[in-house]
Amino acid sequence: MHSTHNLLALNELRSERLTHSCFSGPVQHIRFVLKGDVLETTVEPSQTAKPQRHKVTGDVHLILRRGDEVLFGQRQNTGYEDGAWHLPSGHLEADESVVEALIREADEEIGVRIVPADVRFSHIMHNSSSGGRVAFFFTVDRWDGEPTNREPDKCAALEFFPIRDLPDHMIEYCRAAMGHVSDDEPFSAFGW
Repeated sequence: MHSTHNLLALNELRSERLTHSCFSGPVQHIRFVLKGDVLETTVEPSQTAKPQRHKVTGDVHLILRRGDEVLFGQRQNTGYEDGAWHLPSGHLEADESVVEALIREADEEIGVRIVPADVRFSHIMHNSSSGGRVAFFFTVDRWDGEPTNREPDKCAALEFFPIRDLPDHMIEYCRAAMGHVSDDEPFSAFGW
């Protein structure tokens, strides 16, 4: 197909917003040639582009157990579920394993030191929030130090709750994951 446009058309093309959807599925190759003040375009046959790979955020959640109790922090000033109780957690950083991330977050958020040998995998959840997240839940029942609120700007309080009597106001995916952990279910999908 061959068509001719003036320079105003080129300016309109330049102002279109491109999104990732423009680059998946059928793709047409368009060649632009400027001859004087006339822009000629040639559209070549469609080809199929490779679909975009799904990218997920990974995060870790610490189930710090003291007997039949689990430690929770009450969120504040985060803009997401403030007032809700949640497990100590955080995102993976570049070049960091999930166990390294858990140990780092435990130290940063609650000031406890954990060794890798004391970390037990409990659950993995594929959560639909934010376009897809993979949350790793690990149980730890041995650590050094007393849990202390080291992020008072984001955490109003730390408290141990009985595992069979969790707080009423929790982030829902966390409540669901704790149920799966209690039922020894290693995997779940939430919100899909």
